[in-house]
Amino acid sequence: MAGIDNITNEILQEAENKAAAMSADARKRAEDLLDGARKKCEEIAAKGTERGKAEAEAYASRVVSQAGLRKRQALLKAKQDIISDVIDKAMEKLASRETGDYFAMLIKLVGAHLQKGDGEILFSKRDLERLPKGFPEEAAKLAEAAGGSLTVSKETADIENGFILRYGGVDENCTLKALFAEKRDILSDTVAKTLWHKENTDG
Repeated sequence: MAGIDNITNEILQEAENKAAAMSADARKRAEDLLDGARKKCEEIAAKGTERGKAEAEAYASRVVSQAGLRKRQALLKAKQDIISDVIDKAMEKLASRETGDYFAMLIKLVGAHLQKGDGEILFSKRDLERLPKGFPEEAAKLAEAAGGSLTVSKETADIENGFILRYGGVDENCTLKALFAEKRDILSDTVAKTLWHKENTDG
């Protein structure tokens, strides 16, 4: 989708910083748990009996396993939160672009979703009112080149951004929310790969 990759790249550095902070927090919580376990083991072992030593070793083993599990769970949750945050921020940045940039992005989306035949494009009330001069003509030229026609409808759609393409009474949802949902797996993979790369680099 036009613009998503660039916006996502702008946010990835922030995501990496957040991931590093969350990873450090998860490690600290795991270390705190282990520190508490060591003290508990020392108390048990202080009994000075074979039974006490065995209890201490068994307890230590359980806590180490538990700490590792908690750390993995915390890191997984952190990654999921970061991925969601990056995608949400990317969509917000696209939606809040300056009018010229916003509609320049939309005309590219129009070109990517054109069909043959006669169609119309529906905007939200807000976008229809601020539609740049020349946009309808540019959209019409793109449609003509694709073997069809496209007009801007005077009817408004109950959407926040993007547009609805209507051909023969069939609507195609081209809102940012719908397009991001369509690309979510790809975007999630992009962010996840960045985070994994960061962790592998950190060792």
